[in-house]
Amino acid sequence: MPSILAIPGSLRAGSSNHRILEYIGALLPQDINYTIYEELVSIPPFDPGLDNDEPPVIVVKFREAIASADKVIICTPEYTFGVPGQLKNALDWTVSAGTMVDKPLALITASSVGKHAHEALLLTLGALSANIIQGGTLLIPFIRAKMNGEGNIIDRETDVSIRNLVGKVINA
Repeated sequence: MPSILAIPGSLRAGSSNHRILEYIGALLPQDINYTIYEELVSIPPFDPGLDNDEPPVIVVKFREAIASADKVIICTPEYTFGVPGQLKNALDWTVSAGTMVDKPLALITASSVGKHAHEALLLTLGALSANIIQGGTLLIPFIRAKMNGEGNIIDRETDVSIRNLVGKVINA
């Protein structure tokens, strides 16, 4: 069974980014094992001194979750014109293990603006040698205006864009 690991850049349960990842899960065929990673908050600050033969257990599990997934989707907000610290921190832990090398990956940045975080993450993912899926990037500015109070996508263009991205991920 093919698998997709979804990583939200927001730590807040019920965030717009979590809602988008939940929506994507509902769009996927049932024969795809889809998991939203919920332990980002538990990953300790990156410390090269701890990145040795026995890194923290949560880091090992994070790396294993990525390594065992066929594909990865990251959906993140932008904080103060940049990548949320905990997401960037988690990605830093993947460097020495090569966990992201050639991993098919899609990136969604959904925020008030999002442009700066989106560009920065593409640079980071390039440095990690992730395999960005052709057509697998999406910037959704003003996300809160495109969702209702229950977190459902109400903007048709956004809905179509998410569906197109999901199709690209499935077929990659």
